[in-house]
Amino acid sequence: MNRYIVKKEDMNKRIDKLISEVYKDISRVMIQKLIIEENLKVNDNKVKASYKVNVGDIIEFNIDEPEELDIKAQDIPLDVIYEDNDIIVINKKKGMVVHPGNGRTEDTLVNALMGRCKDSLSGIGGKIRPGIVHRLDKDTSGIIIVAKNDKSHINLSEQIKNRKVNKYYIALVRGNVIENNATINMPIERSTKDRKKMAVNEKGKEAITHFKVLKRYNGYTLLEIKIDTGRTHQIRVHLSEIGYPVVGDEVYSNGKNKFGVKGQCLHAKRIEFIHPVTNKKMVLEAELPVYFKNILKELDEEE
Repeated sequence: MNRYIVKKEDMNKRIDKLISEVYKDISRVMIQKLIIEENLKVNDNKVKASYKVNVGDIIEFNIDEPEELDIKAQDIPLDVIYEDNDIIVINKKKGMVVHPGNGRTEDTLVNALMGRCKDSLSGIGGKIRPGIVHRLDKDTSGIIIVAKNDKSHINLSEQIKNRKVNKYYIALVRGNVIENNATINMPIERSTKDRKKMAVNEKGKEAITHFKVLKRYNGYTLLEIKIDTGRTHQIRVHLSEIGYPVVGDEVYSNGKNKFGVKGQCLHAKRIEFIHPVTNKKMVLEAELPVYFKNILKELDEEE
């Protein structure tokens, strides 16, 4: 933990400017990222990058050094929905891990991005997560935004933090959902019984999931889902908690299904955000994967 007490000569300086002056090896971009992620506090309180310090303020922050791995660029085909000099938006395929870790150093989205974009990715995420602003679970397919420069990364992170990015998903769940639409507001934290899982717990972080029924089948329901928060496994945990687990989910249901699909039938369908540089409203969609379409076709034919 780094700790600095504001001196008289520091009075009225922006906090990001001050820390970059005191700690020469830390850029203002990195400081802004710490502030966004609430890893930098003043007098144990959250602040904005524009906060002007006062004499006696106690500034504390911690930088977690990313695990240094030998990440290589790979020529892996990507389904690119949109790309310009500032961002690239991908329709991630099911089964692809977003970034290296836990012994995996190849065949991730980051490896593919490095192969395509070379050095034009934001460095904020470190060596392991260059350009990665948000994530999708390995077996969740669909739309994901990647930042090509630090300015875009910070802007998009702020939008996500302030709930200005609208994310919509399509999920096929087991059971016939009664409500046509509803909101699940249940806090989530890591399970105390299994550290690989998340669980609903009143001591957890706020998690809000909205859903509406798109179609009911015999024993299954197709849902459109919008999330206000982005907790790990949020949609899967919430739907399982109310008795409608996502088909194929091997963690929050038994995973057994007549379709023989492995991994959850969950797809990030649409995303709405403000372009970090042009300020243009972006509305982008990712087509459902073939396996998902085939399952829905099978269900349609049964009716």
